[in-house]
Amino acid sequence: MKGKKKSDVAVLLDYAGSRKGLTFLGLTFSAVSMLLSMVPYICIWLAARDLIAVAPDWTQAHGITRYGWMAFVFAFAGIALYFAGLMCTHLAAFRTASNIRKKGIAHVMKAPLGYFDANASGLIRGRLDAAAADTETLLAHNLADIVGTIVLFISMVILMFLFDWRMGLACLLAAVISIISMASMMGGKNASFMAQYQAALDRMNKSGTEYVRGIPVVKIFQQTVYSFKAFQASIEEYSYFAEHYNSHVCSKPQSVNLTFTEGAFVFLVPVALFLAPEALADGSFAGFITDFVFYAVFSAIISTALARIMFASSGIMLASAALGRINKVMESPTLKNPANPMEPHGSKVEFMDVSFTYDGATTPALSHVSFTAESGQTIALVGPSGGGKTTAASLIPRFWDVSSGSVNVGGVDVRQIDPHVLMDHVAFVFQNNRLFKASILENVRAARPGASREQVKNALMAAQCQDILDKLPEGMDTLIGTEGTYLSGGEQQRIALARAILKDAPIIVLDEATAFADPENEVLIQKAFATLTKGRTVIMIAHRLSTVVGADQIIVLDRGCIAEQGSHKELVAANGLYARMWADYNKAVRWKISSEKEDE
Repeated sequence: MKGKKKSDVAVLLDYAGSRKGLTFLGLTFSAVSMLLSMVPYICIWLAARDLIAVAPDWTQAHGITRYGWMAFVFAFAGIALYFAGLMCTHLAAFRTASNIRKKGIAHVMKAPLGYFDANASGLIRGRLDAAAADTETLLAHNLADIVGTIVLFISMVILMFLFDWRMGLACLLAAVISIISMASMMGGKNASFMAQYQAALDRMNKSGTEYVRGIPVVKIFQQTVYSFKAFQASIEEYSYFAEHYNSHVCSKPQSVNLTFTEGAFVFLVPVALFLAPEALADGSFAGFITDFVFYAVFSAIISTALARIMFASSGIMLASAALGRINKVMESPTLKNPANPMEPHGSKVEFMDVSFTYDGATTPALSHVSFTAESGQTIALVGPSGGGKTTAASLIPRFWDVSSGSVNVGGVDVRQIDPHVLMDHVAFVFQNNRLFKASILENVRAARPGASREQVKNALMAAQCQDILDKLPEGMDTLIGTEGTYLSGGEQQRIALARAILKDAPIIVLDEATAFADPENEVLIQKAFATLTKGRTVIMIAHRLSTVVGADQIIVLDRGCIAEQGSHKELVAANGLYARMWADYNKAVRWKISSEKEDE
């Protein structure tokens, strides 16, 4: 039998840890404070009763001062207790949000690196950081208001029927109309609105992050914001949800709700007029007036109580949607650590009948791919765009796990190697490496935090970075991204190569490492490659075929399958796909812009 599913509030409270008890303490304080807050209204009624009883000789009402002080003391005690309750719920709420962020980050740290390619950083941040903040309102304020209001409402209902059930029923009629109005706004088909609203907000955050990153392209090509159709569409979608909910869903029910809750007294007057003749006839008019004053005073509480319920209910909807976004992060795939990890021996890389399909895709990115890179060999992966080159390379350091088959490193399936050990065995250089906003020293040292300055400097020299250090005001200690200190794409690539050299891993994965380099930088990068790849197993992805001519073996991938494999000479002689790519590459290299005169 399946266990009962926890409510959203229970799930959130589990994140509070040791401060979960503070939430319940705060809720208790809030409930008691609501009871205390009713006493001043009772005191007002008692004062009115005494005045009516001695009218018109008001001096005979001796308890007025006592009731006034009672009202003050209980009002102050109610406020103090309410703030004490909020202090408790806030402490628990802050711990909950903090734990959500910590556990979320800890979970994401276990996710395969490919997860971050499929999920933009803005989306992950919105799902985790912003969603955690959205839970604070519910736990810090809304829960206390809900519990306090429920206690207040029950007590009020009891009091309403204590003296005259007819006038009590008249006062509660406003509450019934209000509840129906709120149900029409938040129930039924509108119950799922908040999830749609938050999904639209997520998409807008993601598109906004991508747009900001693309601003340089916009400026270069003189485009406007309207060229970013995805960003514009996400803004319009979000605007639609916000406007539609306010104008079409909430406008009429909220108008009805406010009209009757703020005017609850209107229901009381007709009933009082109906009952007045009877009270006059039996001589109980003074008691009738006293009861009327009681209900007139307490009818004012109805609007306050119902307003709290409405805002608290919206907080529950918001927190529920936030929890859904948090769960998307918490439920993301993680790399499974082997129960009995094995140590790789050597740097041999083997693909054994490997197939892989991305989540949500119908066509495999790789299908039954098998090849071997012996220790010290250089294997080049080439082929048309979308052929599966980057996918194949990303399976070696377990950016993703294979759907079938296996990828072996040092004779061991990568899934049976401890992830930390595997990462120590593999270094990779991407085509779009990013540097941290830190010094050159710290950027390179990220590969091996315990490395000395001398070791970092040697790695920089091996990566041909001397000219970069010479032009920087503080050499290795210069902070990147501050005071106008920026590096070109080729220079960043050489820093990234220094990082890989310092790591000193036996297996190197190069993904289009010269893609953004100018001719001068490319020469220096090729020299750095000589140091980086010496004596190591290298898996190289390249579109510039001139960089793979000397590879021990070239694997040609097309539509996820191996179309050809062999040395450069063998593949050119085979006159297949690689030969055509080689011919096209040479045409592109020889191509130049000719003047009209030369054409003649």
